[in-house]
Amino acid sequence: MPVQAMTQQATRHARRVYVGGLSPTANEQSVAIFFSQVMAAIGGNTAGPGDAVVNVYINHEKKFAFVEMRSVEEASNAMALDGIIFEGAPVKVRRPSDYNPSLAATLGPSQPSPNLNLAAVGLTQGSSGGLEGPDRIFVGGLPYYFTEAQIRELLESFGPLRGFDLVKDRETGNSKGYAFCVYQDLSVTDIACAALNGIKMGDKTLTIRRANQGATQPKPEQESVLQHAQQQIALQRLILQPQGVPTKVVCLTQALNVDDLRDDEEYEDIVEDMRQEGGKYGELVNVVIPRPNPNGEPSPGVGKVFLEYSDVEGSKKAQVAMNGRKFGGNQVIAVYYPENKFAEREYDG
Repeated sequence: MPVQAMTQQATRHARRVYVGGLSPTANEQSVAIFFSQVMAAIGGNTAGPGDAVVNVYINHEKKFAFVEMRSVEEASNAMALDGIIFEGAPVKVRRPSDYNPSLAATLGPSQPSPNLNLAAVGLTQGSSGGLEGPDRIFVGGLPYYFTEAQIRELLESFGPLRGFDLVKDRETGNSKGYAFCVYQDLSVTDIACAALNGIKMGDKTLTIRRANQGATQPKPEQESVLQHAQQQIALQRLILQPQGVPTKVVCLTQALNVDDLRDDEEYEDIVEDMRQEGGKYGELVNVVIPRPNPNGEPSPGVGKVFLEYSDVEGSKKAQVAMNGRKFGGNQVIAVYYPENKFAEREYDG
């Protein structure tokens, strides 16, 4: 067997995609032409000029096809076409049953390129990739000011998403307050629903459940994962809350290790680091970092960093830039602090 034929045979599992839900009128030629055209339209052809599709096999009885691409990379790009409308109906695009993920990873990219122009064929980035089936999650009660990135970050506390779609008003482009998602690891579906459902976000309460059924309780062995995820959610909720009326003082929590504040040299270094970091956003008037009492008695504000700016413009920039940032592996929460409390040295607010 020629070397090229051997290579084609070895890579076929990674170059084919399964296309389900075909109309009765679909045939090999119409499927090949359609997928070659949409691949070109989204910029998914990476193997040079010509058609991406080299072969199509259709099972008319079960209404599915195997579409073979020229390259592994083009097959991965085709995975972004899940849900595309073909002959009046959406089709499912999946990996075939003989797909070997570990072997495929050595042959080329296994995920679609993030630079595909999916809008050219009526799809949106992230809404593809399998947003159907029993593990599809309904995410309702979202505050309208939440961005797609913030919602994804919240959901991804449980693991990477295979698909995500924030439903928007077609005329305004604004969020309608609900979304759908599917996790790559389907075993976390019930964990995410249990942890997120009923959480208050701003003036809203989240409703999270499987899209086609009521909530299911997580299995006992999932409890530790659930507990960890709930801690992450509590943190995300603080980060995503509206941060109140801006003042000249920004308070940072989770920005430092309390034990580091006991050593004098370490403490001076931390103060200087915070002064330099905070000074990037405006004129700093004062940096206050309360220290633990040597006698072990409670000390108000320990673990917090207070940055006082000469004007609100500086504090606004600092709050936006620092909120959600990571310092020493911790995700910082930055909020505005009442100026009168700060002036009275009340650091326990």
